[in-house]
Amino acid sequence: MKEESQQFVRPPVVAVMGHIDHGKSTLLDYIRKTNTCEKEAGGITQRMSAYKVERKNDKGVNSSITFLDTPGHEAFGALRSRGASVADIAILVVAADEGVKPQTLDAFKCIKEAGLPYIVAINKIDRPNANVDKTKQNLAENEIFLEGWGGDVPFVPLSAITGVGVEDLLQMILLLSEITELKADLTLPAEGIVIQAENSKTKGISASFIIKNGTLKSGQFIVCEDTFSSTRMMEDFQGKKIETGLPSDPVRVTGFSALPPVGSIFTIVENKKDAEREIEKNKKGDKQKTFVSTTNESGLNFMIPIIIKASTTDVIEAIVHEIMKIKNDRVSVKIVSTGVGFISEGDIKLALGSANAVVLGFDTTTDNSAKALSERANIPVQTFNIIYKLTEWLENYMKEKTPKIKMEELRGKAKVLKFFSKDKDKQVIGCRVEEGAISLGDEIRIIRREVEIGRGKIKILQQMKKDVKEIKEGLECGVCIEAKHEVAPGDFLESYAMVEK
Repeated sequence: MKEESQQFVRPPVVAVMGHIDHGKSTLLDYIRKTNTCEKEAGGITQRMSAYKVERKNDKGVNSSITFLDTPGHEAFGALRSRGASVADIAILVVAADEGVKPQTLDAFKCIKEAGLPYIVAINKIDRPNANVDKTKQNLAENEIFLEGWGGDVPFVPLSAITGVGVEDLLQMILLLSEITELKADLTLPAEGIVIQAENSKTKGISASFIIKNGTLKSGQFIVCEDTFSSTRMMEDFQGKKIETGLPSDPVRVTGFSALPPVGSIFTIVENKKDAEREIEKNKKGDKQKTFVSTTNESGLNFMIPIIIKASTTDVIEAIVHEIMKIKNDRVSVKIVSTGVGFISEGDIKLALGSANAVVLGFDTTTDNSAKALSERANIPVQTFNIIYKLTEWLENYMKEKTPKIKMEELRGKAKVLKFFSKDKDKQVIGCRVEEGAISLGDEIRIIRREVEIGRGKIKILQQMKKDVKEIKEGLECGVCIEAKHEVAPGDFLESYAMVEK
């Protein structure tokens, strides 16, 4: 008998977005009374995390809010977009002492594209140089029109350090949640979105989800594209074992057959056979994965194959995004493999199959056998925990590997004024230096009507009948050149040197 529909007022899922260092994580820390900021490498949130908090609404009733802490660094544009697609409401954090910055606008674009209702949190009002009115004006200049400033976007001035205004923000979230009327049906099997996936040496493959509808129960099977897992090992956002997950809950499930793609939708089936059938259906629509590479316009193309290992799949996406922005006219990179987990011997063997390959790790380690093989085979292995340090290293490595090319560099240009004599290949002429300088021993191009007619070399250089080594711009001189082509008044001599660049 079919279970009767059970409507549930779903707590809001809130994406906290904005520019780097404008106080997003500090705001969440204050709300959760924890301090994750100090645990973040370089003070930057580098993966999406979800947290649930309880608050009383204006009627005194306990209400939940699920927060998504989305990274603010420009490298994590794709993660911010994903955060917006999972969320019901967005908080756009703007610092009162800095105003609108590039990633503020990037986050705003994500919010608008997702069609999310949003609140602007004007943070850092405790700073001495904070200016709330100037920030409002700055927002209006960027077409973010707050209430009282020509628009209807709600805003809250606050300090994530002192807590001033934070309760007002939470009440505004709950009010906006009531207006949007978020509903879910508890009788349905759960469905939702993968927000993070990782591979641990000790625990195996796990993934974090936000449940958007239905109820997730222990003992079911969860399917994400071409991977599945039993839900026997379920945890809440604090790592506590749970038996049930409700709409808007962040839940972690461990025991997947492979890494679920971040951003994919999960579905629930009752047994392993159904899970395998569902995967076969999904596989029919799969496309072969292709790896990306940078390109350059030069004919020279020194290729660096890259193997990337990181702690989670969302971080890999951000690393690839940043690497693709590196430009070098003579060197390109090709990402041949990405994966989650530690750097293994298999990664080094893969690098051995490609000339000039490097292995880059992010927030991960290298096992001993991989370390030994990389040292023997001279394969560069570098690990990082701050993304811009990784791209800085790669940019410098690409510069080191840039092939040197020899090219002609113009040193000086002289106009032929008079032809005096010729003896075999040697010609004596009078010149005036028009640009730069010409020197004894310089190689020269002979230019007539802007076309090169021959080449030669300066053998003798004289001024006022005295031998000299150099004649500078604006001065006249006598020159003996060695050249097969006869020069004439009106021709130009361009002196050049071969340089390596």
